[in-house]
Amino acid sequence: MDDAQYQALLSPWKYSSGHLGRVLILGLGKSGKAAFRYCKNLLGTRVDAILVAGGASCEDSLAFAAENAAEGVEFFFDSYDIVGSWDLCIASPGIPQFSDFYDAAAMASRELISEVEFAWRESTPSSRWIAITGTNGKSTTTALTAHILRSAGKAACAVGNIGDTCIDAVAQGRTDIYVAEVSSYQLASTTYFAPDVAVLLNITPDHLEWHKSHEEYVKAKMKIFNCLSLIPQSCAILNASDEGVWQAVNYLNAKTPEKDGFARVILGDFSGLDKRFEGATQTAYLRDKNMCFQAADQEFDFGSIDELRIKGMHNVVNALAAGISAVLQGVSAAEVAAALKTFEPLEHRIEPCGSVGGVACYNDSKATNSDSTLKALEAFGAGKTVVLLGGYDKGTDLTALVRGVEKSCKVAVCFGAAGPRFLEAFGAASVASFGAKNLKDAFDVALKQADFGDVILLSPACASFDEFENFEHRGRAFKELVADEARKRGA
Repeated sequence: MDDAQYQALLSPWKYSSGHLGRVLILGLGKSGKAAFRYCKNLLGTRVDAILVAGGASCEDSLAFAAENAAEGVEFFFDSYDIVGSWDLCIASPGIPQFSDFYDAAAMASRELISEVEFAWRESTPSSRWIAITGTNGKSTTTALTAHILRSAGKAACAVGNIGDTCIDAVAQGRTDIYVAEVSSYQLASTTYFAPDVAVLLNITPDHLEWHKSHEEYVKAKMKIFNCLSLIPQSCAILNASDEGVWQAVNYLNAKTPEKDGFARVILGDFSGLDKRFEGATQTAYLRDKNMCFQAADQEFDFGSIDELRIKGMHNVVNALAAGISAVLQGVSAAEVAAALKTFEPLEHRIEPCGSVGGVACYNDSKATNSDSTLKALEAFGAGKTVVLLGGYDKGTDLTALVRGVEKSCKVAVCFGAAGPRFLEAFGAASVASFGAKNLKDAFDVALKQADFGDVILLSPACASFDEFENFEHRGRAFKELVADEARKRGA
């Protein structure tokens, strides 16, 4: 199928390059600013007027408005009513879909979509999209997929929640393959978004304040598959080791392959559960310790899990998803295997950050929910880990977390605003537990409890906003604590 046929198939949603008309930008965060810049360059041609509904004003947003004042552009802040009618609304992921602000924009607009879908529509006919979602592991899998593709000589870029915004990358015009980390916030406002490859890594309860319920959260995640049938030779990649993904499997199996026209790849959980899946046309699995992908009568071998620099079985799943996504874009198994060996852990994701007195320290500050922390604990041997838990309390159930810590750790140190509730949850547990006021105090307690050869793991299972600006700020603060203590001890 040539580009003209491909474009005709997806018209009028993608590659239309048609008239956008009056455009409403909802929210002025990173993606809102990017969408505005793109549309401002089209004023007088494809765009007639732009209204930016920025929400609550702040110094940064007011400065941005002052710098971008122009004929045909209007900004307003501190009001959530939308005046006038608009052809297209591009909604920022920070605006909850059940908020009055969002509803007002939807009522005033002929169509409301996310910045991700807008970028997909505006990308060139020859471009391809790999979209990766899940509660945990999105960033690692996205970065790893882009790393493999670039190592194989492809013009690929990691976009979305990682790297450039999608529309900034499209505007730059240097990318053939967009590897997009897409959140539930972004997917909730998609209509016709149809990536060539859609990856679902896992689903566990999260972001319930934004979505109002777990059911709505799952519904948003499922939208990654809604329009795959629009894309020739498209593929869904699903992780069989995650119970939440079963809902996606049931959803996809309601459509026969003959009807929906796209392939399914099942990432096996390596314990037999994948045999319960129906509708899989291709599978991934471990043969001995080698990561393999079976497509029709051909097996692709991506090398041994022992050669990965990223720790944990969940990262084996991430590596398989990335490798398969690359193979579907024409990368050889040998090229995948070579690239997997050179990929380093991302910052704040089970990141080695030095040692103190023979105790290895790892920064997993990105673990802002229990499921992510439990996956991190599986990467270390039982009974050698002192885990730091706490921060801004999301109020989630701690039963599974306590069981996992009992199984894997020698000590739990509970800190921050969530510390008292976490410490209470460990009251009857078999693992030793201690309380601490803040991260620094927690690290001091951990050092006293750790012996030579142990591991101190910051994997908080909480957000960071009680003490830090974000999880990156928290992770870097932890790394500074490790480095300072190592210097003091001459390590």
